[in-house]
Amino acid sequence: MLNGFWKLTWVEAKVFMREPMGFVIPLAMPVILFVLLGRSLSFGELESGSAVEVPFNLPILFALIIALQAVVSLVVIISIYREGGILKRLRATPLSPVTILSAHVFVKLAFTVVSLGLLVLAGRQFFPGAMDVQLPSFTAALLLSTLSILSLGFVIASLVPTSRFARPIVAAFLYPMVALSGLFFPIEQLPSPLQIVAWALPTTHAVALMQGIWDGSGWGAQWGSVVGLILVFGVCVGISTKVFRWE
Repeated sequence: MLNGFWKLTWVEAKVFMREPMGFVIPLAMPVILFVLLGRSLSFGELESGSAVEVPFNLPILFALIIALQAVVSLVVIISIYREGGILKRLRATPLSPVTILSAHVFVKLAFTVVSLGLLVLAGRQFFPGAMDVQLPSFTAALLLSTLSILSLGFVIASLVPTSRFARPIVAAFLYPMVALSGLFFPIEQLPSPLQIVAWALPTTHAVALMQGIWDGSGWGAQWGSVVGLILVFGVCVGISTKVFRWE
């Protein structure tokens, strides 16, 4: 089973890297936008001996975008595979469903690590001193966040009718979550019903966890966010086992 997993992972990685829209652009765009927006906001520069105030945590915003792009990519490729009958043929192989879907998840998590690495390199190149964070811990937080949101992606992938509509549909599901994540303003400022919705979303817990790691409070202080991400993962995996369509 493990041998089949690695073979399928390698095949999926090659397919992923051959498609510019699915590989090059998602890798390049967050870095380019991060640098452009960072420069426009004077992110990382010093003014009167202190860092210029940015209205939100720019690295966390783009780390979250990297996670969301991995989910968009997953939903698109799953819908293409289903529409083309590839999922059906894979399901007929000796590989288990868990192995098949885990290969897709592993490729997206690897993509997330590479994307974060490029983002950190760009930040340290263009904004010296502004990217001081415990990188292994922050990477782990991003991976947990991405895994949790990916589980939601499998639920969405079951609802997408065709590959043509996959990208706009998943974007319409995911990107409004950023506005409710607490990144731009405290969740406490939202009306009570929206606060309940916000705390049910993985993006809210992802932002809280990554912000806590960024601030140096550590994983222990963010146990609630960790539990929230794990709960979302468990619930979405449970739903996916019931609604996921192979054809």
